Amino acid sequence: MGLNLRRVLIVASIPGSLFAIAIFITLVAPRLLANTWHPAPKEPIAFDHSVHVQQVGLDCTFCHRNTATGGAIGGMTAGIPDVQQCMFCHSAVATSSVGAPGFKMDSAQAQAEIDKVRHAWQQQRAIDWERVHRLPDHVRFTHEPHIQAGFDCATCHGDVGSVGQVVQVRSLNMGDCVGCHRANAALTECATCHK
Repeated sequence: MGLNLRRVLIVASIPGSLFAIAIFITLVAPRLLANTWHPAPKEPIAFDHSVHVQQVGLDCTFCHRNTATGGAIGGMTAGIPDVQQCMFCHSAVATSSVGAPGFKMDSAQAQAEIDKVRHAWQQQRAIDWERVHRLPDHVRFTHEPHIQAGFDCATCHGDVGSVGQVVQVRSLNMGDCVGCHRANAALTECATCHK
């Protein structure tokens, strides 16, 4: 009888183990991965948002123009400014009289970063910025309705205006988005966000 009990336990442990693995994959792993810290990417130019927002007084949409208007690609991305847009200001602002506090740079180091922008412009070369906030390809996210609903950029992107290097501050996973939609009485149908 002891041998039959042992066989039953072995046979029963297989589905039990599979069930435990399935629970871990569907419930626990996404939460662990969502809270994993991802280091900021190494950008080609140390762009200090705090200088542009706090010292110059620019609004996010001044540079990220596709957010509020829908832009040519429907507001799917905020739009990274091209070199021409940077030079709109930096043709007049040729030198840095201040450092880059978010990067703990003095004015000479900040000037070297501005010179990289000017050099890219002279070479008619794009700046290959690294994307920080990324959603899966099967997700359709549009900034425009969020801006029109009165959400500040900091809701999802954090207080970018007071930092140098941008980092992802929210998980931006499905649970995060659905939780926010529910809390704000927004649509939660699958087709709202999924292609």
